[in-house]
Amino acid sequence: MDVALELLWNVTDGLLQLLIQPFYYISILFIMLFYRQQVLMERKLFSVRLHSWGLQAWRTFIGGLVAGVGVSLVIAFLGISLTREAIVCIWVVTLALLFLRVRYFCFAYAIGLLGVVQFIVDFFPKWQPGSFMGTIVGTVRDMDIPSLLALVAVLHVAEAILVKKQGASFAMPLFVESKRGKIVGGYQMQAFWVLPLFLLIPAQTTGSVLPWTPLLGGAGWSGGFSLLALPVVIGFGEMTQSLLPHQKASITCKRLLLYSVVLLALSLVSAWWSPLMIVAALASCLLHEGLIWFSRLEEQQRNAVFVHPSKGMRVLAVVPNSPAEELGIVPGETLLKVNGIFINSTEQLHSCLRMNPAFCKLEVQNLAGESKYFQRPIYAGDHHQLGVILAPDQKVTVTASMRSISIYQIIRMRLNTTKRTSLRNEVASPEPAKQAVIALAETAATTDMDIPDPVIRYPWDK
Repeated sequence: MDVALELLWNVTDGLLQLLIQPFYYISILFIMLFYRQQVLMERKLFSVRLHSWGLQAWRTFIGGLVAGVGVSLVIAFLGISLTREAIVCIWVVTLALLFLRVRYFCFAYAIGLLGVVQFIVDFFPKWQPGSFMGTIVGTVRDMDIPSLLALVAVLHVAEAILVKKQGASFAMPLFVESKRGKIVGGYQMQAFWVLPLFLLIPAQTTGSVLPWTPLLGGAGWSGGFSLLALPVVIGFGEMTQSLLPHQKASITCKRLLLYSVVLLALSLVSAWWSPLMIVAALASCLLHEGLIWFSRLEEQQRNAVFVHPSKGMRVLAVVPNSPAEELGIVPGETLLKVNGIFINSTEQLHSCLRMNPAFCKLEVQNLAGESKYFQRPIYAGDHHQLGVILAPDQKVTVTASMRSISIYQIIRMRLNTTKRTSLRNEVASPEPAKQAVIALAETAATTDMDIPDPVIRYPWDK
C-alpha cells in the first residue's frame, strides 16, 4: 500500500515536472511548424491542401502520449539512472544537432554522441576544469550511457510501431527530378512524435522499495525510488519513388525493429562489460544513419512507380473528401478511360470530362492490373480532376528540391522548391541562357542533395 501511494505521489510530481519543462513545449511548437510547412508545399505543387497541419499535429500528440505511457512501463523494469542536469545536457545537445539537420532531432544521435564524449573524457580522469565547464564534464562523466542507450532502443521499438500504424498517413506527394533528369512522382514520409516519459530512478534519500528489481542499476535501488519526467522526441524520414507509402512504412518498421534489437543487445552487454560502451554509442549513431543511406541507395536503384504508363494516367494522390476518394480510387492505380475514351494527358482528361459536364464514367486499372468501372454525377464545386492528383508530366514548372531541410526554413516557412524554365524560347540570346544553365547546374552539383546526381548534362551537348 505504501508503495502504491508513493508511486501515485511520484506520478503527480512527474506530471508537474513535465508541464514546467520548456523542452516539451519547444518540441510541440517545432512539430506544428513542420506540418504547417508541409501544407504550404502541397499548395505550392498542387494548388490544393491534402493534409491538415492541425490534424497531423494532434495525431502525433496522441500517438506520442500513448507511446510515452507504454515506453515508461517497459523501462520501469530496465532501470535508468538520470539526473535533471543530465536531462538538460541531453536536450542541449539534441537542439544543437537540430540546427545542423532536422533528422538529427532524435535522441539516438544525442545520446550516442554523449557516449563518445564520455569515453574521451574518461581517458583523462585527473582533468577537472572549474566553474561551468567543470559542471558539464561532471554531468557527462556521471551519465549511465548503457542504460540511456537501452532507452534509445526501446524508443525505437515505439517508433517502429508508430511508423507502422501512422507512417503512411503522413506521406506527402511530391514532384521531384530523378537522377536522369526526368520528373517523377514520389512521397516524402516524415513525422515526429513527442513522448512524455516518466522514469523510475533510484532515490537520493530513503523511500519505499520497489517490489521488483530493475535489470540495470543493481544495488542502487535498495534505497527506494523517485520519478523523473523526460520529454523525448522520436521521428523518421523517408523518401520513396518506387513504393506505395504503406509498403515503405512496413519496410521501415522492420528495419527499425532490427536496429532496436541490435542496440538493446549492445547496451545490455556494455552494462556488464564497460569497454563495449563506445561500440554501443557509435552503433546508436552510425546504424541509425546507415538505415537512412541504405534506404536512399535502394530508392536510386529501383524504378519509379509514379510515372505514366503507355496507356492511361498514373494516380499519385487523391484529395480527401473528393469524388475520387468517394469512388474508391487509390494512389498507384491508372486512370485508363474517361467517358469511354482513352486518355494520355491532362488535356485529354479535361476534354473528356467536359464532354458531359453533369456525369462521368471512368475505367481504372487497379494495383493488380484489373479494370474496375465507376460512374458518378458531377456537382458544382467538385475538384476539376475529380480529386485525382496525377503523376507529373515533363511540363511541370515547379518541383520539390531534394535538399535536407533546415530548421531555418521551417521557422521562416521557406519551401524546398525549384522553378523549371525552358530554353527553347531563348533563341535570341543563347549565350546568356547557356551561362545561366551552367551556373545553375554546377551549383546543384555542390549542394547537399538527398538524391544526388553526379552527372551534369547541358541541353546543347548532344
